[in-house]
Amino acid sequence: MAARRSVWDILKRGYELVRMDIEAVKERDPASRGTLEIILSYPGLHAIWMHRIAHFLHVKGVPLIPRMLSMLTRLLTGIEIHQGAKIGEGFFIDHGMGVVIGETTEIGKNVTIYQGVTLGGTGKEKGKRHPTIGDNVVISAGATVLGPIKIGDNSRVGAGAVVIQDVPPNCTVVGVPGRVTVRSGEKVTAIDLHHENLPDPVLDMFKALERRLDRLEHRIDELEKKAENSS
Repeated sequence: MAARRSVWDILKRGYELVRMDIEAVKERDPASRGTLEIILSYPGLHAIWMHRIAHFLHVKGVPLIPRMLSMLTRLLTGIEIHQGAKIGEGFFIDHGMGVVIGETTEIGKNVTIYQGVTLGGTGKEKGKRHPTIGDNVVISAGATVLGPIKIGDNSRVGAGAVVIQDVPPNCTVVGVPGRVTVRSGEKVTAIDLHHENLPDPVLDMFKALERRLDRLEHRIDELEKKAENSS
C-alpha cells in the first residue's frame, strides 16, 4: 500500500509540474496557440520534460540512462541540460537552441531563459561549480552565467552579458563583464520579460561626461569673453 501511495504521489507531482510548465508557456509566449500546439511543438518544453525524467533517474542512482537521455535531448532539441541540474516549476526556455545548463546548476521557480544561454562552471573543481538562479529571473539571449554564483530573485540578465559575480535581488545585469544596476531598490512583483529595455551604465557614464564637457566649454567661453572685455 505504501509503495502504491508513493507511485501515486510521484505521478501526481509529475502532472503538476507538466501543468505548470504548460501554463508558463501560455503566460510568457504571446505566440502560443493553445495547449495541444504547446505540447507538440515547443522544443524547450520537451527538453524540460525529458530532463525531469533524467533527473529523477539520476537521483535514484540509475547508471548511464540519465546521461543518455540528456544526450538524446540535446540531439532532438539543441538544448543540453545535465541530468544533475535542479530545476523548479514554471521553467520556460524560449526558442532554446544552444542553451547549456551545467550539472550543479539550481534554478528556482518561474525562471525564463532565451536561446544561447549558458549556465556554466569554471575550472575543474569538484562540488558546487555552477550558478544558482533565484525565482522569477529572466536571462536574455546569449547571456553567460559562470561559476557557483547566485542570481537573486526577480533579477534580469541582459543579452550577451557575462556574469561572474553574485547579483542581488531585483537587479538588472548588462555588459561584459556583467555590471549590476539596481532597479530603484524596489521589489518586483511580476516577471518582467521586456529584456530589450535594459539600462546601459557605460552609455550613461559617457552621456554624463558629455554633459560635463558641455558645461566646461560653456564656462570657458564665458571666461574668455570676460577676459576680452576687460582688456
